[in-house]
Amino acid sequence: MDRLTQYRDAVRTQGKPANGDIEVQLLFDPERDHYQLVDLGWDGQRRIYNCVIHLDIRDGKVWIQRNQTDERIAEQLIALGVARADIILGLQPPNLRQYTEYGVA
Repeated sequence: MDRLTQYRDAVRTQGKPANGDIEVQLLFDPERDHYQLVDLGWDGQRRIYNCVIHLDIRDGKVWIQRNQTDERIAEQLIALGVARADIILGLQPPNLRQYTEYGVA
């Protein structure tokens, strides 16, 4: 399996369902390599729409754009074979990424 296919498979395994009556949508765009987990629905009179996880693959690297879970997604990706240097914390400012344990783009 080539590296890009391996990374796509690893990205697709991320995310867990929400609790209650909130619908969980897994949104995969494998042509453009965008992957999201979204909570959607109603909590009484309150509308719920929340992008819980957003991952992209750009230039052979996995970008973590959003992680609203307690899960350490980067470490899970490493356990699934994604190289540490190929994980970019897009949710961190570019000038601070050099201080993380992960890749810099």
